[in-house]
Amino acid sequence: MTAPAASPTRGLVRSLLADQVMDELLERILSGVYLPDSRIVETQIARELNTSQAPVREALRALAALGVVEITPFKGARVRRPARREILEAYAVRSALEALAAQLAVPRLSPADVSELAGFCDAMQAAADLGDAHAVAAWDARFHGRIMEIADNHTLEMVWRSLEPFLRTYITLVVPGADPQWSADLHLPILAALRAGDVEAAVGALQEHFREAGANLAERWPDEPGTALTPSESPTYHRSSMPSPQSIARTP
Repeated sequence: MTAPAASPTRGLVRSLLADQVMDELLERILSGVYLPDSRIVETQIARELNTSQAPVREALRALAALGVVEITPFKGARVRRPARREILEAYAVRSALEALAAQLAVPRLSPADVSELAGFCDAMQAAADLGDAHAVAAWDARFHGRIMEIADNHTLEMVWRSLEPFLRTYITLVVPGADPQWSADLHLPILAALRAGDVEAAVGALQEHFREAGANLAERWPDEPGTALTPSESPTYHRSSMPSPQSIARTP
C-alpha cells in the first residue's frame, strides 16, 4: 500500500512558519543579538520559538542563500563574516541599483514622499546625537528602502533587498570606530536632490554616498591578515555605467 500524499495545506503552513522564523532570526542578527561568527543552534531556536527544528532548518537555509548565515556540515550554522572585498563589491552593485531607483523614483515623488524621507533623515540625526549607530543604520535602511518602494519596480527592489541585510549587519556591528554623525550626514545631499526633483543630482548624490562609504569602509574593515585591499582595488562608481530608466521594463 502506498503512503498517502502529504497535505498541501500542511506544506504551506510549514513554509509560512519557516518564513516567520527567518524574519525573527534576521531581526536578531541585524539588532546584534547574534554577532558575526556566532553560532545559531537549531535546537535552541526551536525551543525559544516553540516550534520543531524543520522550519528552523529551512529558515537557516534561506538566510544562507542571502549570504547572512553559513552552514557547515557537522558544525551547524553561524553568522557570516565576509571578506572586505566581498562587502565592497556588494557596495558597487548596490550603488548601481540605487542609482537606477533614483532615476525611476524622482519623477514619481510626491510632497508626502519627500516629507517622509526628510523624517527619516531627521531620525538619523537624532540617533546620531545620541551616538546610537545601530539606530542610524535602521533609519538609513528605511530611507533607502523607501526610495526603492517609490521607484515601483518589483524586480529591482527584490534584488536590492537581497543585499540590504547583508550589508547593514556587518557595517553596523563589525566595523570599528563607526561615526554615527558622519553616517547620518551622508544622506543630506541625497535628500536635497530628491527635494529639488533633480534626477541627475539624485543619481550623483547616491553614487557619491556609496563612494565615500566604500572608501571609509576599506580603511577600517577588520579583515583577515593578508587580504587587505590596496587603494586601486576599491570599487569606483561611474555615472556613465548606470542603466537608464528605459533600459529596464517597469513592472505593474
